[in-house]
Amino acid sequence: MDLPPQRPANPAQLPDLDEDTLAFVRRVFQYARTGAAGELSTLLGQGLPPNLRNERGDSLLMLACYHGHPEAARALLGGGADPEILNDAGQTPLAAAAFKGDAACVSLLLAHGAGVDNAGPNGKTALMIAAMFNRVEIARLLLEHGADALVLDAAGMSIREAAAKMGAQDAVALLDSRVELR
Repeated sequence: MDLPPQRPANPAQLPDLDEDTLAFVRRVFQYARTGAAGELSTLLGQGLPPNLRNERGDSLLMLACYHGHPEAARALLGGGADPEILNDAGQTPLAAAAFKGDAACVSLLLAHGAGVDNAGPNGKTALMIAAMFNRVEIARLLLEHGADALVLDAAGMSIREAAAKMGAQDAVALLDSRVELR
């Protein structure tokens, strides 16, 4: 198993980059944010690292998924992007897509090996995020792909409790119906 690329803990360890290089890097991250799949594919073909991350630890894939660009995400995944890289906030691309309610990105990530129940240090899975923000379509999709509705986060809170605390009544009803079926 390959480990995600490590960034220096101390920014002073970073090499000095000239303005042209910095402009290029900004443009690459903008391609991910705006869904420029063709540009990303071309750059990946030229050797762009698929798991490039910004100062917040957001990978190109994270940005494409968060901003709802499944074709850009597909290009990145096809170029070797890892769907499990956490950003500095401990979020996966799947959790970001679930938060935004983007079924196309969620489906794509699951098809490319994103762990349906994977979570960062806070223990919040994509299903918990979807439920908390009443993204019922996304919660259903995750459940259909085997998400565990009974997982607890790092604080010991259940998905149902988290959804109820956020006032996500449709998600609570969905979770109640799934647990009753067991």
